[in-house]
Amino acid sequence: MSIFQRLFLTILFLSLFFPGTNNLLAEPDNQEHAPHRSNKGEHGSGHWGSRKDDCFTCNDNMGQRQSPIGISTTEKGPLESINFYYYPTPLKIINNGYTIQINYGSGSYITVGNTRYELMQFHFHHPCEHIINGQSYPMEAHLVHKAADGKLAVVGVLMKEGKGNDFIKTLWKYFPKEGENEVVSIGQKIDANQLLPANVINYYHYSGSLTTPPYSEIVNWFILKTPITISKVQVDTFKSIFKKSARPIQPRHGRIVKENN
Repeated sequence: MSIFQRLFLTILFLSLFFPGTNNLLAEPDNQEHAPHRSNKGEHGSGHWGSRKDDCFTCNDNMGQRQSPIGISTTEKGPLESINFYYYPTPLKIINNGYTIQINYGSGSYITVGNTRYELMQFHFHHPCEHIINGQSYPMEAHLVHKAADGKLAVVGVLMKEGKGNDFIKTLWKYFPKEGENEVVSIGQKIDANQLLPANVINYYHYSGSLTTPPYSEIVNWFILKTPITISKVQVDTFKSIFKKSARPIQPRHGRIVKENN
């Protein structure tokens, strides 16, 4: 029996008794990417974590350090200062399917203790994701930073309804239109310092995760206690595109939330 006959009989045997092996012998197809998620329907925030292509730690019964959380009981004491070194950068605004995201140019960073975290981007959620002592806010901004070891530091800025925000007004002016995913405006520079409240000393700190897929548990959270203001019109403008872009509250699983005095 020739080698070709043996090969044919082997393939025939496998296909008859182990049908799944047909896929191994077939020409591999190009893998499809996960659907571009929106805040509506089966891909909306209410379903984040239920899809097979999402990280296994995103469901309530899996993963012990998921975010966001409700903050009520805390451990009070001294915490390291967050030092902000933000500089102006050209505006690059993206509709990523979850929210409006502003990618930031290199060179801006924060330091916490001896660790430096580079500012990568910031984005927004409606309503706010973290609930503070039972209180919810209309929106929450997340400034996402990355350290050399890959760990993330996210500074959360609570946004309460009140006076219109000039910085938000500038950003909203460049919202990607329907059908657009990205707007780059070299002539328009922004400064992330304008997103920070006057008081950046007092904050809550805990260990958690990203609040959008893949929900990686690699985040040091710093939630600033002092909110900034945003007008109802500005909130409604965001809501007109992203009706709900907040992940549901996740279990604390005994995690300690630290709060400085």
